[in-house]
Amino acid sequence: MSKRQNDLGKDNIGSLMVRLALPAIVAQLVNALYNIVDRIYIGHIPEVGDIALTGLGLCFSILMFVSALAALVGMGGGSRAAIRMGENDMEGANEILGNSAALMLLLSVCVTVIFQIFKEPMLYLFGASENTIGYATGYLGIYLWGTLFVQIALGLNNFITTQGFSTVSMATVLLGAVTNIVLDPIFIFGLNMGVQGAALATIIAQGVSAVWVLVFLTGKKTKLKLQLKYFRLKAKVLLPVVAIGVSPFIMQSTESLVNISFNASLFKYGGDAAVGAMTICSSVIQVLSMIFQGLAQGAQPIIGFNYGAGQLDRVKKAFRLLFVSGVVYAAGGWALVELFPQVFVSIFNDKPQLVELTVWALRIYAGCFFMMGVQFSCQQTFVALGQAKISLFLALLRKIILLIPLIFILPLFLSDKVFAVLLAEPVADFLAAAVTGTIFFTRFPKILKARETQLHME
Repeated sequence: MSKRQNDLGKDNIGSLMVRLALPAIVAQLVNALYNIVDRIYIGHIPEVGDIALTGLGLCFSILMFVSALAALVGMGGGSRAAIRMGENDMEGANEILGNSAALMLLLSVCVTVIFQIFKEPMLYLFGASENTIGYATGYLGIYLWGTLFVQIALGLNNFITTQGFSTVSMATVLLGAVTNIVLDPIFIFGLNMGVQGAALATIIAQGVSAVWVLVFLTGKKTKLKLQLKYFRLKAKVLLPVVAIGVSPFIMQSTESLVNISFNASLFKYGGDAAVGAMTICSSVIQVLSMIFQGLAQGAQPIIGFNYGAGQLDRVKKAFRLLFVSGVVYAAGGWALVELFPQVFVSIFNDKPQLVELTVWALRIYAGCFFMMGVQFSCQQTFVALGQAKISLFLALLRKIILLIPLIFILPLFLSDKVFAVLLAEPVADFLAAAVTGTIFFTRFPKILKARETQLHME
């Protein structure tokens, strides 16, 4: 067996998790840099950096939605393909890959056309002002032309990870990130293109990653191979994919609604400065949350494959390792942000007034980050096990049921309106994690017992 492919059904769980998770974590961190590096460079543009950064922050909602579509098809398809591979049904797994790729192509065309037409009114709705709209439309107008690249680079990369080729999937992200980091200063400062240069650098970088993914998935080393005969959209193939993928899709797409809600409320109570502070706060938490995504990507193929193969003890061991790792990391990340917020904030901007406001805001915003280890590990395990309904509910719980209403309700009861808006985040984090943990530890044994019964009947 190739050293680059891990045996999901036989290798030691601990070492397997490390081999899969470490490249995924590196990939996620680099992927965060992919998005964050634009904000860092733009935030330091002489004289207008703070306003330009605020304008870019207004685009996050749409950028998150584009990435969420990749998760809808990619993570859903990857999860289903892993279970098929565990059942030794390679034709079924390849059909899932082909259908997923075709759906991504269709969605990319639709999103590009619709968002290009309506981008300006949407940005005003999200909290743009006359000061920031030019920067926002300048960035978004170029970024949207790379939607297909994002779908391939993020979405189809899941099918590489699913096979155990963790270093290859990591290289997908590394290639794009390095390209983006190199091109950003050239386009932004060297060619004096500002935010438009940042967007151009990003879509070129995503294009490089997309080519890498396509070359691998049509090459000799991959087990799952892109084949045109499977590009016909079939409901019976895609409905289960979407059913599983809807949970990570909602987790990411609702981040768009959260971002819109935060920006609109903060602009109302605190103006452009408050929106700028939120841009930095959300950027910091986004980077920290990428570790959870990396851990989940390391655990999901192990959990999904062994669940399909009926090796339930390995499923339990993989979850325990994911849970402990997530909880320990969340506590450490929370402590760093609360103790040293200035370090994180200064990366994005150095204007004293914005830094002071953001340091205060970040401590509130990240107040219950220590609970996120429970939230992510339990919810992502439900995804890996193919538990679509529970995953969907938990994805809706934190952001739609709790966070967004709290953003608008808390300012009605507290005199400091900006504080009230920020407080919604830690309150929602705590409540959602508590509910998710309770549901998981109640349902998990029952799910495994049902699978064991099914295996005995076969």
